[in-house]
Amino acid sequence: MSTARLRGGRVVDPASGVNEVGDLCIRDGRITAMHPREPVDQEFDVSGCVVMAGGIDLHTHIGGGKMNLARLLLPEDHRQGRDPVPRPDNPLELDSCGTCAPGTLATGYRYVEMGYTAAFEPAMVASNARQAHLEMGDIPILDHGAYVMLGNDELFLQMLAEQQDFERIRDYVGWSIDATKALGVKVVNPGGISAFKFNQRRLDVDGEHAHWGVTPRRVLHTLARALTELGLPHPLHIHASNLGVAGNIDSTLATIDALEGLPGHLTHVQFHSYGTDGPQKFSSAALQLAEVVNANRNISIDVGQVMFGQTVTASGDTMSQLATAALAQPRKWIGADIECDGGCGVVPFRYREQSYVNALQWSIGLELFLLIDDPWRLALTTDHPNGGPFTSYPHLIRLLMDKSFRDEQLARLHPEVAAYSALRSISREYTLEEIAILTRAAPARLLGLRDRGRLSLGAAADIAVYRQQNDPQEMFARPELVFKDGQVVARAGRIVAVPVGGTHFATPEYDRGIEKTLANWHRRHGSLSPRHASISRDELCACCNGGRLLPAECFQEVQA
Repeated sequence: MSTARLRGGRVVDPASGVNEVGDLCIRDGRITAMHPREPVDQEFDVSGCVVMAGGIDLHTHIGGGKMNLARLLLPEDHRQGRDPVPRPDNPLELDSCGTCAPGTLATGYRYVEMGYTAAFEPAMVASNARQAHLEMGDIPILDHGAYVMLGNDELFLQMLAEQQDFERIRDYVGWSIDATKALGVKVVNPGGISAFKFNQRRLDVDGEHAHWGVTPRRVLHTLARALTELGLPHPLHIHASNLGVAGNIDSTLATIDALEGLPGHLTHVQFHSYGTDGPQKFSSAALQLAEVVNANRNISIDVGQVMFGQTVTASGDTMSQLATAALAQPRKWIGADIECDGGCGVVPFRYREQSYVNALQWSIGLELFLLIDDPWRLALTTDHPNGGPFTSYPHLIRLLMDKSFRDEQLARLHPEVAAYSALRSISREYTLEEIAILTRAAPARLLGLRDRGRLSLGAAADIAVYRQQNDPQEMFARPELVFKDGQVVARAGRIVAVPVGGTHFATPEYDRGIEKTLANWHRRHGSLSPRHASISRDELCACCNGGRLLPAECFQEVQA
C-alpha cells in the first residue's frame, strides 16, 4: 500500500465544484481522505501551484494506419537539418522523435510532459483495429482508446438501402464496437467516403449516394439512434460533410438538424464553419454555429484550432483530401483504402500567417471557443495533427486566457483578417477553472469516464501540478509534477517513470445473431472472417502490453 500527500496547492477541480487551497491525498493510485497528521510515504509541498486532474484529449490522431503513412510521408519531420535527431539524454526515454507526426514513444512523452494522462484516437478503421490497438499500446504512460469508423462501410449502407429492420442495424453497430474494442463510433463525411469511390466529388446532407441511394441525413440519424439505444457513453462523433469548403456552414447546421434532438458530438468544427460572404467568398460563420450550439443542449463540440506552421493533415475523408492535395507543402500526398471500410488521405500542409484563408481559419477557431457559452460541451483540440500538433496546446491556452496577447497575434495576420475579424471585439478571457473544464472535466464527462477528469474521493490519481505564473503558456507547458495512477511520472518537464497505460473501451449488449449476416457478407466481399476480426479481451491486453483494461459500462447514463 502506497500513500502520498500534496500539501498546500490550489486545487482546481470543476467536476467536484472545488477551487480552493488545500491538501490532496493518494492511496494506492486513488484520491482518498486522510487525517492531516497521518504519516505518508511521500509528501509534496505544492504551495504556489495549481493542482488539476490529468489532461484528457478526446480527439487526437495517435494510432492506426494513417499516422504511419504520415510518418512515412514526412521523414524530414524526424530529422534535424539533414541529420538524424540527437538521441534523448533521458535514459528512460527510448529513441523517438517527430513534431507533426511524432512516433508512438514521443507521443506519450510529450503529452505527459504537458500534464496529460489520456488521449483518444478518433478514427479507427474496423479492419485495421488490431494494428491501431497495438500502436496505441506502444504509447507509454497514457491511457487511451479509439472510436471505430462507421457510416461508409458497404454493409451498413447496403442494410440502409435495403431498409432492413433498425434493430438489425443497431446490432451491427453493437457488434462493430465490441469486435474492435472501441469506446465509441466516428462517422466521417457520412456516406461521402463510399460515394467518392463511385466517382462522386460532393455529397450534401440531403444528397443521395450514387450507388446506394441513401442520404447522409439518414446515415447520421440511424447511427445516433443506434448509439443512444445501445447506451454508449460517448455520443456519435461526427466529422460533417463538406469539410473545408466555403459555405459549409449549411451542411453543419443540417447535420445538427439531422440528429432530431439525439446526442451528437461535432468534431473539429472550425473546418466546418465557413461562409461565402465578402470579396473572397470565404468568411467566418462562427457566430451562426455558436448560436445553434448554444441553443441545442444535445450537441457538444471540439474546435480543431489551426496553429501556424508546418503540419500534416491525416484524415479518413478522402473526398476532401483529394481537393487539398493540390495545396500540399511539400508537394506530396498519399491516398489509401482498406477493405472498403473507409478511406485515408495524408497531405502535408503549412499554415501561414499571411494567407487570408489560413489566418481566417485561425480566427474562426478562437471565435468558436469564445462564443460558445457552455464549456462543459466543449473540448480543446487542434485535431492533431490536422490543425497543428498537440504540443501547441499551451500556446492555445494563452490565446484563450489573455486578450492582449490574442490581439497582438491577430495584428500580425493577413491585413483583411486583422482588420475585420470579429475576434477583435470579443473581450472574454478564460479562467483557470474554464481551462480545467475544457482540458479535463468536459472530455471525461463526454466520454463517460466517471473516475477521470476530477479529483474527488475515489477518483483515479491522475494529477498535474502547475506552478502559478503570469504567462499561461509557460505555466501549462511544463508542470512541476505529473502523477499517473498515483505514481510520479514527470518532474519539471522530465519523464521519471514510464508505466504502461490502460485501454478504455465500451461493452454494448446486442443480438449475436447478427454474426450470421456478417459471415454471409464477408464470405462474398471480404478477406477477413468476422470471427477472426473480433478482438478478445485477452488479445486486447496483449496489444496494450499488459496495461489495464478499462471497460465503460453502457446503459448506465440512459438508466440514470
